[in-house]
Amino acid sequence: MFSTLANAWHVKDIRSRILFTIAMLFVFRAGSHIPVPGINTTIIKQMINSGQLLGFFDVISGGSFSNFTIFALSITPYVTSSIIVQLLTIAIPSWEEMAKSGDDGRKRLAQYTRYGTVLLAFIQAISMTYGLRNAVNEVNLFNMLLIAFTLTAGTAFLMWLGEQINDKGIGNGISMIIFAGIVSRIPSMFVTTYQYVKAGTTSIFGAAIFWLVILFMIAAIVYVSEGQRRIPIQYARRQVGRRMYGGQSTHLPLMVNPTGMIPIIFAVSILQFPLQIAAFFPKGGYAHFMNTWFNTGGVLYNVLDVILIIFFTFFYSAVVFNPEDVADNLKKYGGFIPGIRPGKPTSDYITKIMNRLVMIGGIFLALVTLVPTIIMKVTGLNLYFSGSAILIAVGVALDTVKQLESQLVMRNYQGFLK
Repeated sequence: MFSTLANAWHVKDIRSRILFTIAMLFVFRAGSHIPVPGINTTIIKQMINSGQLLGFFDVISGGSFSNFTIFALSITPYVTSSIIVQLLTIAIPSWEEMAKSGDDGRKRLAQYTRYGTVLLAFIQAISMTYGLRNAVNEVNLFNMLLIAFTLTAGTAFLMWLGEQINDKGIGNGISMIIFAGIVSRIPSMFVTTYQYVKAGTTSIFGAAIFWLVILFMIAAIVYVSEGQRRIPIQYARRQVGRRMYGGQSTHLPLMVNPTGMIPIIFAVSILQFPLQIAAFFPKGGYAHFMNTWFNTGGVLYNVLDVILIIFFTFFYSAVVFNPEDVADNLKKYGGFIPGIRPGKPTSDYITKIMNRLVMIGGIFLALVTLVPTIIMKVTGLNLYFSGSAILIAVGVALDTVKQLESQLVMRNYQGFLK
């Protein structure tokens, strides 16, 4: 990875893209220190520390949520809107045709994603402002709308910033913003760990175990993210005119974790919905029941989290990968799996292998979610650093390095042709 970065830095065009990306991320971090007017951040930090709100959301926003800055919503409305548009593309035939119609269709879908982002951001901003009304200095209609519009504008600006990185920088802009928010929390986590050790809340051994587990999780995520099950494919020889085509061997790569972060996002969204309702009525019996039996560190919450993650892993895999289409395409171009008949037997064979991989991937995602919670309970370190955040950061880093490698290869080919 470091050699790739060093080689990329010596290419003028790639170096300019890297510097532009760094500049845009600097703008993002600078904006993360501009507070929203009319909010008492001390109350919000107390609510996060008491477990009433999800600490993971603060990690994703790079601390913007606990400080309640203009980027407090982060880029999560865009992620949600993208998922909704992707699912609707499969459910609505006209949208599916639009996605397959080329650049114009994809641009229209991207525009729908932007509209959905602004709408979801405003709805989420209104809900968040009302739920956190105890932290508003003067509760009135003007102040509530001002806070909601400020949060919505912050998300819209982040969406624009991400698109600028896509066009002129390196990597996926939205992912890079999330990555920057997660990584920016690491120095403060080291400081917090030192404070816990100094106060006697945890021991040096416990702190060392915590960070060793984090390093082990990073290595495991890289290993699983790069893991593939390669199904051998053989193409029959066929003659077209005087030319002979086919007769080559290749493979069909099936990822161990084909869904990425999506199952975790779905599971968290569903599980956090009743908790958010409880936050709107903190003094009611419903809120007392949810905080007692359904808090984020409780057994019931984590058991349901594991079940939902595995379920959505299977669900989303079925949405994005269709074995019947793969089998039909292989049959169309004269490809087959050795020992398996073309058509339905091929699709059944791919489905069987895919189900095994998806089960392994779902269990792995569940472990990634559970292990940090367990290790924080054992060591006494309350850092609100989830396995989901590690999964996002590692995935973005791997994707960015692959993009750098592909651009280096492309420029090497250009130099060879010249």
